[in-house]
Amino acid sequence: MEIFKLETNKRDTFGTRHAKAYRREDLIPGNLYGGEENKSFTVKPLDIRELVYTHEFKIVELDIDGKPVKAILKEIQFHPVTDKITHIDFQELVEGKKVKVSVPVKFVGDSIGVKEGGTLMPLMRKVIIKTTHDKLVNHIEADITPLALGQSIRVKDLTIPEGIEVMHEANIPVGYIEVPRSLKSAQDAAAKEETGATAEVAAAE
Repeated sequence: MEIFKLETNKRDTFGTRHAKAYRREDLIPGNLYGGEENKSFTVKPLDIRELVYTHEFKIVELDIDGKPVKAILKEIQFHPVTDKITHIDFQELVEGKKVKVSVPVKFVGDSIGVKEGGTLMPLMRKVIIKTTHDKLVNHIEADITPLALGQSIRVKDLTIPEGIEVMHEANIPVGYIEVPRSLKSAQDAAAKEETGATAEVAAAE
């Protein structure tokens, strides 16, 4: 499991006016909650870039007053015009306490349908899982090996490690193998010919 280390600076002043002052200094106000005590701090925009602007899921190790605290990124607020990050929240990971997180779906395997000219069409890029911090994973695998043209892989087909609960309905499609247009046209033409032949036989009788 990848750990993202992040340095913080303690924040002693609060409120809208002070938050704006921090932002003018190119600092982002942040909070840590979920543990025995909530913590407030600031972080530098460049320090969180690889954590925020990625599709990957990572556990964060916050350096708070020289003490490492493991957490997950919970919420980010952006400026409505500039898209700059204005606030960031983390949830502390507590032993034995379950958390809900969104992790990427990783499609693996060589699909039969893809080998026949089909295209994998992802329908869910991420899934929400619930587990304790010691069982958190970077992604959930979706093995598309057995999928033929037109077939789907569903939530119930995902490879779920022990101790992890997926918070979606079992039959929701995660991805499917799209039939190529050329093959679909050929199939439609063949179906029309077969229908026509059947109609002619019926008329003759």
